[in-house]
Amino acid sequence: MKRMLLLGATGQVGYELVRALGPLAELVTPSRKDFDMQMSAEQIVEKIRQIQPDLVVNAAAYTAVDKAEQESELAWQINARAPAAIASACASVDIPVIHFSTDYVFDGEGLRAYTETDVTQPINVYGESKLAGEEAIRKSQAMHCIFRTSWVYGLRGSNFLNTMRRLATEKESLNIVNDQIGSPTWSRHIAEAVAAVVAMATREGKIFWQQNNGIYHLTSAGSTSWYGFAKVIFDELSAAGQSIPVLSAISSDAYPTAAQRPKFSVLDNSLVENRLGIRLPDWRQSLSLVLQDFQT
Repeated sequence: MKRMLLLGATGQVGYELVRALGPLAELVTPSRKDFDMQMSAEQIVEKIRQIQPDLVVNAAAYTAVDKAEQESELAWQINARAPAAIASACASVDIPVIHFSTDYVFDGEGLRAYTETDVTQPINVYGESKLAGEEAIRKSQAMHCIFRTSWVYGLRGSNFLNTMRRLATEKESLNIVNDQIGSPTWSRHIAEAVAAVVAMATREGKIFWQQNNGIYHLTSAGSTSWYGFAKVIFDELSAAGQSIPVLSAISSDAYPTAAQRPKFSVLDNSLVENRLGIRLPDWRQSLSLVLQDFQT
């Protein structure tokens, strides 16, 4: 593999993918201006043909879950129609695409971790648009791996960890939802897992895609609530000598949002572990590593 096209390189996962994929091949990382996900399908196809990559990694997404309820057209364009065009372009020149999706394709009514074959039933516009993007890629006939992940956070960007770090300096008390359960996942570990997949695909060639095409769940091990996530963040900050607010657990009903969230969206990672040999650490271990980076 000589050249990879990475879309969304300035996002949380994209930023880490630049670091992880850079050593593996020439990495083309167009700006939003140079590769606008709001372009027509024809323009997207033409752009990809001009760049002539051996692989497309699409980390671009509309992720503002609440705003998506009012900006549904934009969410559908970026999360569904643009990925459809990308996959169509990849199929036409016989190259693979790696894409990212979300735990929010499920309704959260399950009682066990969701597998890739469980029925999808999103309950907000964001989840609906991401599911449509998945389905478009699967129907395109392009070689593909789609990684569903959850509760993504990292060193940069707008995410729960950075919000909690900011509020720790601004608030004396905080109410955090305790009845939504998921798996916080570090963007760096997602990127490193994808790099491992790309390395495997480079070694094995098309047989890799013939054998491993499909959707995979890729999250940190373990699960918690938003309240549990916040508590571990603040415990780590407190241990480092920082003042922290008093935390109180509340129900989702006490904190209404524009978009409904799944109550339980833990993903079963067995398939990616068994088929590709990838296992991410427990979310607490990952969070500790991230916070160490902040403190050094």
